[in-house]
Amino acid sequence: MLLGTDVNQRPDVEEGSDELKLIPLWSVLVSLLVFSAIQVLSFWGHQGQPHHGNPVLHVIGSYSWGAALASYVLLVGYISRDVKRRNMRPGLWMLIVMVMPGGIGAVVYFLLRQPVMTRCPSCRTEVSSSFHFCPQCQFQMSPVCGQCFRGVHITDVYCVQCGHDLTSDEMPARLRSYSD
Repeated sequence: MLLGTDVNQRPDVEEGSDELKLIPLWSVLVSLLVFSAIQVLSFWGHQGQPHHGNPVLHVIGSYSWGAALASYVLLVGYISRDVKRRNMRPGLWMLIVMVMPGGIGAVVYFLLRQPVMTRCPSCRTEVSSSFHFCPQCQFQMSPVCGQCFRGVHITDVYCVQCGHDLTSDEMPARLRSYSD
């Protein structure tokens, strides 16, 4: 926890950054519909036929296909929201994900997607969330070692890269952890 700050009051922390919250409601409903439809069609298609093979394998197969297609619908819903927060072209990426067969479009998306952008709390410039300092105003976005300038955790006492004593650094108060 940061010194005297609440996550809801911090301008540099995105509200709703939980990844599962990116899946839209329409995607959840369509995936439930797809899963249910596959189960119903499998049951009706198997009802009038004599039992060829093991019926347990038939049930496992219908659940597997239903889960796979429902998961793909959830993945498309996730990508439809994720592409917007990464400032990428939604129409192009949705076309790629939907047209390329076998989920290859989704794999291509995850390999080529841009980093999540956030705003600098000081100057409101849009920067990559992996930046330690704002390139416009030099605002310190995350804790870094005072010697090697690599990222550290706020609870670290020594830098894991160079062994520097982090307690001797002049870190901004908002990046210091509580000390008991």
